[in-house]
Amino acid sequence: MLFKNVCEDLKRVIDYNYTIELSEWLEEKINHIISAKSTKDLYLTYSLIASKISTDKKLLMPSGSSEVFDYLENHHANHLQLARIYMLVRVLESDDDFFTSKVSNIIQIADTTELETFLKYLILLPNPEAYKHVAVDALRTNITPIFDAISLNNPYPALYFNDQQWNQMFLKAVFMQRDLSAIVDIDKRANKELARIISDYAHERWAASRDINPYSWRPVGKFLDEILLKDMEKLFQSSNEKEQIAAAISCSLSDNDKATKLLNRNTLLKQKVDQNLINWDTIK
Repeated sequence: MLFKNVCEDLKRVIDYNYTIELSEWLEEKINHIISAKSTKDLYLTYSLIASKISTDKKLLMPSGSSEVFDYLENHHANHLQLARIYMLVRVLESDDDFFTSKVSNIIQIADTTELETFLKYLILLPNPEAYKHVAVDALRTNITPIFDAISLNNPYPALYFNDQQWNQMFLKAVFMQRDLSAIVDIDKRANKELARIISDYAHERWAASRDINPYSWRPVGKFLDEILLKDMEKLFQSSNEKEQIAAAISCSLSDNDKATKLLNRNTLLKQKVDQNLINWDTIK
């Protein structure tokens, strides 16, 4: 599991933010669901907490260092999201064999807000890979908050998606004009097929006299072949400085001698790359 002490840290956040009465109510409900292995009460409580817990209040973090605290804060978690993810973590930790399918049933009928919560915090569950089908299915949506929940600032795809699923997600993020810099571990998940797809997409855009987000080139550097080298030449000749920077960074990552020569011909950009004065953060 990526995070440690998830249940304990979630409980600390709950006790820090909820009233004593609300915290005790939630704990009693969850304990009953676990002890009785009650599918009905799981479904009822999961729905009922929306009427018991507000989404308006800002979630505050207890003192101390915790990756869970950081993750919740970075994703702007609210009180309701916290309760739902805590409930799922608790029941799955108690008996994942029994509750995994029950949680799947909840997600199948989830509304947009519930699904967004599940996808954002899926990585906190004790068995996140069991719900890979939910994450992959979210790639097909045109609902931006759902797509963003799985694709942006989320370590799940980099950890669990295969190359085909990863490539689909990255390219759709390009299509939907999302913030590509918020995709986790682009460099680690870069692959030759994705580099080819990005090149093909760029050619289609250029043929229609349209540009491509310069950040889209981030995965291609280690896979520069003859076709991609021609793409880099075009970027170097662009009047768009960000495209020039993308070409320079990509060529600097390549072990292709032709890429090195191409970069060397662009002296000023090479110097900036060597001195780390330009990087992908420069053009995000």
